[in-house]
Amino acid sequence: MIGVRATGVLREFAEAGVLALADVHVALRLSRLGAETSETVLLAVALAVRGVRTGSVCVDLATVADSVVPDEDAPPVDLPWPVDWSALQDSPLVAVGAAAPWRPLRLVDGLLYLDRYWQQEQLVRRELGQRAALLPPPVDLTLLPELFPGPAPDRQRLAAAVAAGRWVSVITGGPGTGKTHTVARLLRLLMAQPGPPPRIALAAPTGKAAARLQESVLAQAAEVGLPLDLTACTVHRLLGWRPDNRSRFRHDAGNRLPFDVVVVDESSMVPLTLMARLLEAVRPTARLVLVGDPDQLTPVEAGAVLSDLVHRPGAAAAPDPSPELDRDADLDEVERAQLRNGVVRLRVSRRYGASIGGLAEAVRTGDADLAVTLLTGGAGLSLAAGTDALAGTVRRSAEQLRSAATAGDAKAALALLGGHRLLCAHRHGPHGVSYWNEQVSRWSGDVPGEWHPGQPLLVTANDYENRLFNGDTGVVVDTADGLRAAFARADGVDLVPLSRLSSVATAHALTVHRSQGSQYEAVTVLLPPAGSPLLTRELLYTAVTRARTRVHVVGSEDAVRAAVERQVVRASGLRRPVT
Repeated sequence: MIGVRATGVLREFAEAGVLALADVHVALRLSRLGAETSETVLLAVALAVRGVRTGSVCVDLATVADSVVPDEDAPPVDLPWPVDWSALQDSPLVAVGAAAPWRPLRLVDGLLYLDRYWQQEQLVRRELGQRAALLPPPVDLTLLPELFPGPAPDRQRLAAAVAAGRWVSVITGGPGTGKTHTVARLLRLLMAQPGPPPRIALAAPTGKAAARLQESVLAQAAEVGLPLDLTACTVHRLLGWRPDNRSRFRHDAGNRLPFDVVVVDESSMVPLTLMARLLEAVRPTARLVLVGDPDQLTPVEAGAVLSDLVHRPGAAAAPDPSPELDRDADLDEVERAQLRNGVVRLRVSRRYGASIGGLAEAVRTGDADLAVTLLTGGAGLSLAAGTDALAGTVRRSAEQLRSAATAGDAKAALALLGGHRLLCAHRHGPHGVSYWNEQVSRWSGDVPGEWHPGQPLLVTANDYENRLFNGDTGVVVDTADGLRAAFARADGVDLVPLSRLSSVATAHALTVHRSQGSQYEAVTVLLPPAGSPLLTRELLYTAVTRARTRVHVVGSEDAVRAAVERQVVRASGLRRPVT
């Protein structure tokens, strides 16, 4: 859809699938308010709006022509990209430089922001700088060998020491590398210090991730000596959701959170706006521990803050936080620079074996040749251009699931639900979740609109009454009381009457986004054509690391190469050094 009033360059870019209706509308609206007529400026404004809509915090004017990906359905066309953006310097819509008075947009060092996002980025940068300048009191680390037994070097031990010795730290690593294991022992280390025990908050971006974090920490609580009443919540609930304001919370710079340690899991899913609100709400003398995998898919909203924090320039003047532990920790030059920013990456995954681990690393590092080689010859790995073999695999899985569910064995049915998962990049179209859910239902002989044993379910909205969260998966089982929805819990299985479910969908297939944070014995990944803009390194990495034992990729070799070589580009100023 193209705004009827769009003309000139704006219309060309809209017709090419680069700009959406909202981008054009905002540009035209601001042009009328600011009496701006330059087509170059209006295009820049529309691109800044588009950038936020597609996940970037700003627009890098030097590279925007090479980084913008048009809509996949739009025909290829040569666009009249401006060579000179100097018209922005004199525009009444643009504040030039960090010290300029407020205007709707701000241009700083070649980066064009909607001013709101520049202010949020500056808040994050300022808070991180202030917290890095003052280290906490020294921590007694003598308990570390007991908490992390085994021969040194141990990066989990190093991560705990670094997090204990800084106000802000990042514990990162792929699935199964022991991030939550490390967090539990970090909390025990801090509790062992002299003085009153620290007040601890556990949080995550989604209800599903918060529930997993709580279950994981409590599963280790008795072993390491943590309180058994620790609970986790969403970041929004931690900050105190305000019904009268979607972007502000009860806890802020004037009403800080009453905690000494705040742990945020799955931090790769936290966008810039929420991270800014979190940093201003955490007390300056409270430890903030961000946990996550920066190589996974980035947040739906603007910003990829965890990735920015991991890859930003090292603080050259920062002291070595734990020389005794990192001296032999096999850190390369990049990792030592990250260490100065309080970042430790755990490397050894215990979720999957060498084949999947090798494939994940090849994708993560952008080695397309190795990724293709492994997929065509690695143990537990396969690549096929068509879906001929998929029907048999899906039918077998569905029959086993239906059999267990019909017998009323909810535990077995849930285990089978985690045995194999079909993952898609798209929601719609021949490579999307909607199509494949219908296709698998036909293969399985399901009757549309009717509940049946073995029907896999996806919760699509938080349901606090039933303790269900957006992204949870379950299965319909037959019981003595009739059909029920079974959901796994840390203490067993919860059976929920179907009449009490408000927001669920059949889930033979999931998007890769929906699968984030989950794990399965085997996954089948349905790749779209190589030209799809959703086909990225982060998507493929997230998909293959959901599996424990087997990965089957359905798609062309070109699609695999395109995914490995196309990294998500989210423009941000956080990775740039302070000037």
